[in-house]
Amino acid sequence: MATGPDAPRLRAFRLWSFVHTWTSLISIVFMLMLCLTGLPLIFHHELNGFLGYEPNVPAMPAGTTHVSLDEVVASARALKPGLVVQYLVFDHDEPDVAFVNLAQDVRSPPSDMTILSLDRRDAALLREPKPNEGPVGFLLQVHVDMFLGLGGKLFLGAMGFLFVMAIVSGIVLYGPFMRKLDFGTVRRTRTRRIMWLDWHNLVGVATLCWALIVGGTGVVNTWADLMLKVWQFGQLAEMTAPYRDAPRPVRLASIAEAVATAKAAAPNMSPRFVAYPGTVVSSNNHYAVFMAGDTPLTSRLLKPALVDAETGVLTDMRAMPWYIQALLISQPLHFGDYGGLPLKIVWALLDLATIVVLASGLYLWIVRRGLRRSGDRAQRGTGSSHTGAAG
Repeated sequence: MATGPDAPRLRAFRLWSFVHTWTSLISIVFMLMLCLTGLPLIFHHELNGFLGYEPNVPAMPAGTTHVSLDEVVASARALKPGLVVQYLVFDHDEPDVAFVNLAQDVRSPPSDMTILSLDRRDAALLREPKPNEGPVGFLLQVHVDMFLGLGGKLFLGAMGFLFVMAIVSGIVLYGPFMRKLDFGTVRRTRTRRIMWLDWHNLVGVATLCWALIVGGTGVVNTWADLMLKVWQFGQLAEMTAPYRDAPRPVRLASIAEAVATAKAAAPNMSPRFVAYPGTVVSSNNHYAVFMAGDTPLTSRLLKPALVDAETGVLTDMRAMPWYIQALLISQPLHFGDYGGLPLKIVWALLDLATIVVLASGLYLWIVRRGLRRSGDRAQRGTGSSHTGAAG
């Protein structure tokens, strides 16, 4: 065991080296998978449009008005008789399009949902997209939970946490060494291992903030289902408490009137989606109209307005709690979906750089392990020769 004035520093170095090595090794395969699947997902809107998975909106005379939302919903019901409406979703990027989500029951899971894309100008059907359809949908499912549901999400969240720990330990471990070299130095005249170590450190430092942001937001996103449950049993339960024992209305008020009521209560906001009574983000007696602002940031933050589903009267409207706000901000930030195509390109380049860091880290560990084995064999050989000579 090391003694002397440098002993604490050496022990700390060994501890951080252990943390960096094993947090990296445990998470590296999954982080490579997430970086590789995440790269095309950065451009998911563009790819879906190119591959034909976005609704083809027909041209109409400029200024063509929208039909009533009740007419849009009635059209969806007529197309899918026997199903009940769960959600009415507005397309933020294409204001002439609305999505109506239907299922056998208002509590049916998303996997059992039928989605209809309708033209808001004439209530005509545009497409019937399937959940997670196409190659982009497949990659999204792999990226989110590996087709393992909540368990897969939480597992990937744990891998993301280890990735963040690997970054932090890497800063602590290699920071003092990097101070001895000019920034950007790659010692090409040394061994291949030293050269790749310099590249690993250089690219790692260059992508440091981005990797922490994407890793941290990725971890937060894996908790989305749990956060939703906390919100349901917390704020939503408080907002709907007066209706806890009220019977479910037999006849629903106009959804167009419910949306108009929410707009009047929040004139500087616009609706993002409406949850029908009985769905997981509403109550048995309310339309939940989720409103959002019109700036790049506030357009991601939702504010639910609860409208009595029988009378059409607003009963409550509150900003969502901080943990839901953090989740709503982290989701688009994770894929660089705040600044249009230029930011997405930057995100993609940083994603590629992170793949280099991960791959070079794995290479360095393999080479180092090989050097240790060679050293152990050399020591055993030397020991055997000494034993033979003594004999």
